Amino acid sequence: MTASDRPTEVLRAPFDHSGAGVGLERWTLRSGPVEATVITLGAALHTLTAPDRDGVPAQVLLTTDDVGLLLGPARHYGVTVGRFANRIADSRITLDGEEFALLPTGHGVTLHGGPDSFSHRVWAAEEIPGGVRMHLHSPDGDQGFPGALDVWADFTLTGSDLVISYRAVTTRPTVVNLTNHAYFNLAGEGSGDVLGHLLTLDADHYTPVNEQQVPYGPYEPVAGTPFDFTAARAIGEGIAAGGAEGHPQLKLSRGYDHNWVLRERPADGPPVRAALLADPGSGRTLEVLTTEPGLQVYTANGFDGSVTGPSGAAHGPFAGVALETQHHPDSPHHPQYPSTELRPGQEFRSTTVLRLGTAG
Repeated sequence: MTASDRPTEVLRAPFDHSGAGVGLERWTLRSGPVEATVITLGAALHTLTAPDRDGVPAQVLLTTDDVGLLLGPARHYGVTVGRFANRIADSRITLDGEEFALLPTGHGVTLHGGPDSFSHRVWAAEEIPGGVRMHLHSPDGDQGFPGALDVWADFTLTGSDLVISYRAVTTRPTVVNLTNHAYFNLAGEGSGDVLGHLLTLDADHYTPVNEQQVPYGPYEPVAGTPFDFTAARAIGEGIAAGGAEGHPQLKLSRGYDHNWVLRERPADGPPVRAALLADPGSGRTLEVLTTEPGLQVYTANGFDGSVTGPSGAAHGPFAGVALETQHHPDSPHHPQYPSTELRPGQEFRSTTVLRLGTAG
C-alpha cells in the first residue's frame, strides 16, 4: 500500500500555548511521512513536515506557537488572507457606481483585507474526509467591504498533496480575493535563508509596482530581467542582479514582493502548475498548482528577527518565501485584470495544491 492509498489520519486538539489562545484548536492531518497542522486562528496552515531525499523529516514552514506573536509580527504566518489578499490602492472600491471606503492599513492602501482581517479571526472547524473545513462569517460592512460574506476553507491531505480549497458567497455585490500566506523553507525552519532555493515560475509577465507596492497598470515581460524564473533559478541570484545599481523594482522592495501573471489556464478547469520550489541541499521540492491567475512571491525582505521559531532561530530577511496564489493586486482598479467581483447567487471558488516531493 502506498502513502496515497492510506487513509489520512485527522486529529483535533486544543491550541493554547501562551494563555491568550483560549478556545483555539489545532487540527493535525497525517498521511505517511507527510504531516500538516492547521489552527483555527486565521484558518492558518501552521506546520508542514516532509522527508528529504534520505527520508529524514523536517518542518518546512516558518511558524511560532506564541499566540501573541501570531497576532503581532507573525500575523500573516500561514493564514487565510481575506477579504482581499494583497493591496487595494486608496483604500476604496467602487461597485455599480457606489463608492465604499475601506479601513486603511497604512501607506495609502488596504493590505490583506484591513487591520482586523481574516487572519485575526477565530474560525469554526469541522472534520471532513481527509482533512478539516474552516468557516467564517464576515458581516456586511466588515472593514468597509459591502455584503455579508460566508467563507469556507478546506484543508485536505492525500499522500504528499495538501489541497487548500476556498468557497465564498455574499449577500451584496463585493470583491473577494483569498490566499494562503505560508512561508516555506524547504531546508527546514531555522536552517538559514532561502536564497539558494531554486525557483521556477510558469509565468512570462509580472505586474510592476509603484512606491506603495501597488501595480501601476500593464503587465511587463520577465524576459531579460531578474523576474525571469521561466527556468529554474536561485532566488538569491535574481536579488543580487537587482542590487544597488540594478533593477529598480528590486531596489524598491529590497527583494521580491511582486505578482507574476501565470500562463493562461482553462476556465473552471483543474489546478495547473504555477511554481516549483527546490532545495538542492535536502532534495525537498514543492510544486504549487492553482486555479488562480496570479502568484505573489514574497521573500520576507522586511523580516527583522522579532519572531523566533521552534528551532530557536530568529526569522530574519529571506528566512522563507511565500508563494501566494491569488488574483492580481488592486484588481478593482484595473478592469483589464481578471475580475474579483462576487455577486449574490454566485459562488467564489479557488483551489491550490501544495505537492511535496524530492529530487536527486
